[in-house]
Amino acid sequence: MKIILVRHGQAEDETRPDSARQLTDFGQQQAAQTAEYVTTHYSPDRFVVSPYTRARQTLSAFQSRAPQVLSSVQDNITPSDDARQALIDIANIEAECLVVVCHMSIVAYIAGLLTGDYPESFSLAEARVFDMEFVMTGMATEVDRFVPDQPY
Repeated sequence: MKIILVRHGQAEDETRPDSARQLTDFGQQQAAQTAEYVTTHYSPDRFVVSPYTRARQTLSAFQSRAPQVLSSVQDNITPSDDARQALIDIANIEAECLVVVCHMSIVAYIAGLLTGDYPESFSLAEARVFDMEFVMTGMATEVDRFVPDQPY
């Protein structure tokens, strides 16, 4: 099984509630680059996304490249949610190649739980691919990483 963890693309400054922040034009480009890489190199069979606007906008780049893939919203993968509970819920999803689109810092904590390593920050719209026999803490190996253009 593969789990591909993706952080959302660049979002606008916090001028509205955090949950309603939207991707910038550059963030849309980042999402497109990451979606292109992931859908070219892997065959996702399920998408899961945070309910926050910027994550859903990032996912839309994936959906436009793989419209046949089922997607669902998972409410407990927002920035300050508990990574352990989120991973338990992710483990219950039937998929061979699951793409999860969410946020810092939960995405780093989920990655750390999967590998048993210390959490490492994700760049904007970064995708990391984890391979495992089954979802359990410390059972995954990171096998690939893609970082799109970054705002420097």
